[in-house]
Amino acid sequence: VLEAFIAQALVAHEATSCITEVMFDDARERARDLDKLFEKTGRVVGPLHGVPISVKVYDIKGYDTTIGLAKYINKPAQSTADVKRTNNSIETPPQLVQSMISAGAIPFLKTNIPQTLYSFECSNPIWGRTSNPYNAEYSSGGSSGGEASMLALDAAVIGLGSDIAGSLRSPASSCGIYSFKPGVGRISDYGAKESFPGFDGIKSVCGPMARCMDDLELACRVSFGGGRGVAPVKFREVKLPEKLRFGYYASDGVIKASPACIRAVHETVGALERQGHECIELNQDLTADIFNTYIQLTSADGYRTLLKDIGSNEPLDPSLYLLTLLPKVPQIIRNILARVIRTFAGDKAMSDLMRLGGERTVERYHAACLRRNEIKEEFYRRFWDAYNLDGIITHVHASPACSHGRSQKIPLMAGSTCTYNLVDSPCGVVPVTHVKAKTDGITEEWINGPGRGTSAMTESNLCFSKGKRIYDDVKMDGMPVGVQVVGRLWEDEKVLAMMRVVDEALGVQRERGFKPGSWEERLQ
Repeated sequence: VLEAFIAQALVAHEATSCITEVMFDDARERARDLDKLFEKTGRVVGPLHGVPISVKVYDIKGYDTTIGLAKYINKPAQSTADVKRTNNSIETPPQLVQSMISAGAIPFLKTNIPQTLYSFECSNPIWGRTSNPYNAEYSSGGSSGGEASMLALDAAVIGLGSDIAGSLRSPASSCGIYSFKPGVGRISDYGAKESFPGFDGIKSVCGPMARCMDDLELACRVSFGGGRGVAPVKFREVKLPEKLRFGYYASDGVIKASPACIRAVHETVGALERQGHECIELNQDLTADIFNTYIQLTSADGYRTLLKDIGSNEPLDPSLYLLTLLPKVPQIIRNILARVIRTFAGDKAMSDLMRLGGERTVERYHAACLRRNEIKEEFYRRFWDAYNLDGIITHVHASPACSHGRSQKIPLMAGSTCTYNLVDSPCGVVPVTHVKAKTDGITEEWINGPGRGTSAMTESNLCFSKGKRIYDDVKMDGMPVGVQVVGRLWEDEKVLAMMRVVDEALGVQRERGFKPGSWEERLQ
């Protein structure tokens, strides 16, 4: 089994450049040990006995975890992520990698990420650029883009990623796979490198990616409740009501989603309604406030923590240009630019980003934390409680995967995913459909229809700029499009169950083109 996945991993890497660390020899040794154990006892170690998995940013003994930074080259981890030394003794708290290993999994490679992890691209000066397995001119998404490409090409069974603004969900939708972002405190992040070490304004979480719901759920069953810093609550069985109540929206008030992404939401809603579930359209107008608060929190130190490990002579990945530029501009200049953008471009959202994306005092940071807490409560009161919802269906981003280097032109697109980091809702991605040339074009009906947002510049870059628009149904023909399935805090297992309901309502995976092995059919 391992040799088959190693062979396919090499195919995937040749196609997309997704591998960073090769751990084949150690993986083979572990596979032999597992085989001997089974021959001797007739028993498997656990539900993942012999299953090859790939990992993103976890320390594995003997291998680098560079996160795309030269500083960490040739500095292999001295121990696997789970091992901690305290008072001259060794203790081994179970966490995500160790949970998988204890269940029998075999980590056999690491995958590519963007420099610093903080981008929806998947490129860095060390390992280069990872492309989308559906179209090499497009990105695999970020920051778990290497994992997504690997899984989309059937080169691993389960991938382990992380998410602080959509890093599990963006690549999953871009590459046509499944992913799950747990709520804070369900899956351990011990031993994982982070974009903002020490930052708790928005908590990064770790989670699984997979090619089907069975594998995704199994990864969660193995990993929930293990390790320090998480609730000691293992996977709980849930029984869903026969009729579920979903809210849905395809516009967040900042950017109107592209036709393909709107269609994905509506097809999902239609499939659920045909199964007897109730779906209620929501006016989700908190995204602008959420994104503004998110920016105030993450940029409070002028992004110095994020950028501190980039060497003075080290190339900066283009996707980080805006982040590095904004904090360098004096506040008074940013205020003037913000007023110009709002007055002459009519773009309130981009104006707010220009004004708010910089260093702030501790007092102002605390004010942003307070606003974060208020938004959490407001979101639950206005949507979960007011409509008595089981779940929410919405687009992942306003566009399917972007062509390489273009995501920096539409930073506000992150609002649709970072919403659920800020309010701390567990959510996952289910692949729904593919872009259809002509069917998903920009039409007068789309232009004049409801849902236009407050970011005119972003919508222009996305859909209207002649010869430069990011969304192009013809060039994107065949690219995957997914939806987010969102749940209430601490209802992670219910979200996974609802994802399965959505997946089954949409129909047979193979007919949708997302079943394991479907990549071969695309090549025929």
